[in-house]
Amino acid sequence: MDFVQNLDPSKLTLGLTVLSFIISPFAVPTYNLPIMLFGNVVAQSQESSDGQSLQLFAGLLGGSAIFDIIWMSKNEQNGFIRLLTIVLLIAKIPACIAFFLALRQRGGQFAGLGIRGGDLSGATVWDSMPGGFGGGGSNGYQNLDEERPTQFSRPAAPPSMPVPQQTAPAPAAPGTYQNV
Repeated sequence: MDFVQNLDPSKLTLGLTVLSFIISPFAVPTYNLPIMLFGNVVAQSQESSDGQSLQLFAGLLGGSAIFDIIWMSKNEQNGFIRLLTIVLLIAKIPACIAFFLALRQRGGQFAGLGIRGGDLSGATVWDSMPGGFGGGGSNGYQNLDEERPTQFSRPAAPPSMPVPQQTAPAPAAPGTYQNV
């Protein structure tokens, strides 16, 4: 694990991008080069990004490693190109771990699970659901047994001014036009 922590994610991604570019004209998975190019851009702007793109790249990298295995089992390759594809697949594993560690160091969350370092308390998606499924802070919904708190009651409307009544217009002479 110390070996992976000492890896520089930007240099690792640059190496994977170069390897993906070298083997791209041959019979290899076509998604590797775009993913690596995206990762290279993410790795270069790692300090300024919000963590979501870093999380996305780490997930894409891990998922593409699984798809590489499926792709290699179904397709035939030249011996040397197959060796380079296997090297790329093996290099994806420490790269994925290095990006997850970099994400953890920056305080990021993993894969939309809402798990930040094992902390499962706090706001969840259920807190924002209609019907108050979250329990705390149910956004104005209440159980039938509860009394409604005063903080949600509406203040009384201020008294309004009486509206003056309009008088009916005088009847016009017979045979003339009237404006309404």
